[in-house]
Amino acid sequence: MSLEQQKELESRYVMHTYGRSEVEFVRGDGMTLVGDDGREYRDFLAGIGANCLGYNHPVLTKALEEQVKQLLHVSNYFYIEHRGEAAALLSKLANGDREGARKTADAIAAGDETGVVAASAPAEEEQVWQTFFANSGAEANEGSMKLARLYAKRLGNGGNTIVALRGSFHGRTLETVAATMQDWLQDDFRPLPGGFVACEPNDIEQLQALFAELGHEICAIMYEPIQGESGVHPLSQEFMEAMRDLAHENGALLIADEVQTGIFRSGKPFAWQTYGVEPDIMSLAKGIGGGVAMGAFMAKAEVAAAFKPGNHGTTFGGGCLAVAATSAVLAELTRGDYDERAREVGTYFASKLETLPHVVEVRGRGLIRGCDLDEAAGDAHDVVTRALEAGFVINATGKHTLRFLPPLICTKDDVDALIEGLAGVLA
Repeated sequence: MSLEQQKELESRYVMHTYGRSEVEFVRGDGMTLVGDDGREYRDFLAGIGANCLGYNHPVLTKALEEQVKQLLHVSNYFYIEHRGEAAALLSKLANGDREGARKTADAIAAGDETGVVAASAPAEEEQVWQTFFANSGAEANEGSMKLARLYAKRLGNGGNTIVALRGSFHGRTLETVAATMQDWLQDDFRPLPGGFVACEPNDIEQLQALFAELGHEICAIMYEPIQGESGVHPLSQEFMEAMRDLAHENGALLIADEVQTGIFRSGKPFAWQTYGVEPDIMSLAKGIGGGVAMGAFMAKAEVAAAFKPGNHGTTFGGGCLAVAATSAVLAELTRGDYDERAREVGTYFASKLETLPHVVEVRGRGLIRGCDLDEAAGDAHDVVTRALEAGFVINATGKHTLRFLPPLICTKDDVDALIEGLAGVLA
C-alpha cells in the first residue's frame, strides 16, 4: 500500500495522537530502512531504541520463525520455553557476571537446555535477580512501583510515597504520567494518582530535604540513570550515590528505569552499571525484544519475594513469541560484545557530533546520545525533517535538542555517513 493510501486510511480510522513524518517504511536490513517508494534511509532512531539488532538480523529472525511454527500464546497459567533462560541470563548480566552470562548465552544459542541450567546456576553468595515479564515500559514501571509499595507494606514501614525526578519520563498510563515530572505531560490529565513527590535531578540538597521531611513515608526513588526524553541528560555520580545512601538509610528502595538506557545501549548491559550504583528494582523494555513488544522488571530476590500469587499479572506478558525473541536477543548481545562496541562507537560518535556546525553541547553514554543546537540552527524538529529528506532517521526531544538511538550494530562508517549528511543539513 502506498504512503498516500496509508495516510488516507489512518487519518480516518486511527486516533490522531502522533505527528507522523512523511514516509512509510515497508522493509529493512541492518541499519537501513526502505520506504514504500524504494528509497533507503540510514536509521539512527531504531524504533526509539527498540530495534537493537537493526533489521532482519538472522538470529532474531530465526528465533521468531521457529517460534511462530510452534506456539504464539498459552498464558501465564503454564510453564513455557525460553522464559526461564531469559530471566536467568538477565540475572547474570545484572550481577556483572560476564563469564556466567557468556556461558549461559552460549548454551542458549546452542539450544543446550541442560547447559543453560548448569551455566546459570548461582554461585555461593551470588545475588539472584527475579524477573516479571510484561508488554511495555509503562507496564514494567507500574509493576516496579507496585512491588516497591508492597515491599514497604510487608516490612511494616507503611511508606507509599515515591520520589521521582523532574524531566523524567516513565510512560503514558496515568500512574506513570504521575511519576513523569513534566507539567506539559501531566496538566491535561489531572487529577493524577497520588503518592509522588518531585526532586530536581542532581540536586542532593533537595533530596536530603525530602527525606528529612518525609523519612519512612518514602518507599522508593524512581529514576533514569540517563534521562532520555528530556534530551539525554545523565545523572551525576554524586547524585546516584546520594540516592542510594539516603534510600537505604531510610528503608526505601531504588528503582532504575532502564527502559531506554538498558540492554547494552550505554556501553554496559544496564546504565546503572556505568556508575557502580546498584538499584533494588529495575524496569526494562525497548531493546529487550529487539523490536518485538516486550517489557520486564527485575528485583533482587528478597525484594521480589514481597509478591505472592495474585498480587500481579498479565495476559500477554512473557508470552511464547516475546520470550523467544528476548532470549535470542540477549544471547546475541552477550556473545557479541555489543557493550564494548557501544562504548567504542559511542565515544567516536560523540567526538564527531562535536565537530558539527551549530552544536553547542553533546551528552550521553555509549549509543544513547543527545546534542544541543544554537539558535542559528533553527528548530531541531525542522532539522529532523531535513535529515529525513537527506536519507537519515533521527529524532528531536525539544526545540534545540537532537537525540540519537541507533541500533547497536552501528559502525563508525555509519556514523561518518550521518555526520556528513548532518553537516550539509545544518549548513
